[in-house]
Amino acid sequence: MLAGELYIADDPELTADAARAERLTERFNASRADDPDRIRVLAELIGDLGEDTYVRPPLRVDYGSYITIGPRTFVNTGAVLLDVAPIRIGADCQIGPNVQLLTPTHPVEPEARRAKWEAAEPITIGDNVWLGGGVIVCPGVTIGENTVVGAGAVVTRDLPPNVVAVGNPARVLRAVTPDA
Repeated sequence: MLAGELYIADDPELTADAARAERLTERFNASRADDPDRIRVLAELIGDLGEDTYVRPPLRVDYGSYITIGPRTFVNTGAVLLDVAPIRIGADCQIGPNVQLLTPTHPVEPEARRAKWEAAEPITIGDNVWLGGGVIVCPGVTIGENTVVGAGAVVTRDLPPNVVAVGNPARVLRAVTPDA
């Protein structure tokens, strides 16, 4: 699965890992804002959680353990991080509400889909990236550092560093200029 090869999701080990993630996600999502245990539950759920990172519930994951979130990153409410393959989010990122990072893929051939075969491709988000509300990032995509992706964009291909991208599919609109 993690190598991007076809696999069957009903595997007992995967089912147990998904059940663990669901229990932790339920606890995180039900926690109160002032609950001192909230960050501990999130750290147990997420594979690598950077210092001073804030994730606002609700959150949805497949396994959680294949997610890396860099320090000082903010993930707004309603994030869907389907980590069948690794998801790496860099430092100092801003992730808007209802963003979806989707690593799973399925065969195009109907027989293979009926047989429940699946695959996945990793997603990498560079440092200091801003994903606007409702952005969808498709399997196998890398977004370069300092890039801004406009609200509602669907990112189907890699985006270079230091650009603004918008639309469906997301296209580079312009370069990001350095701060004055």
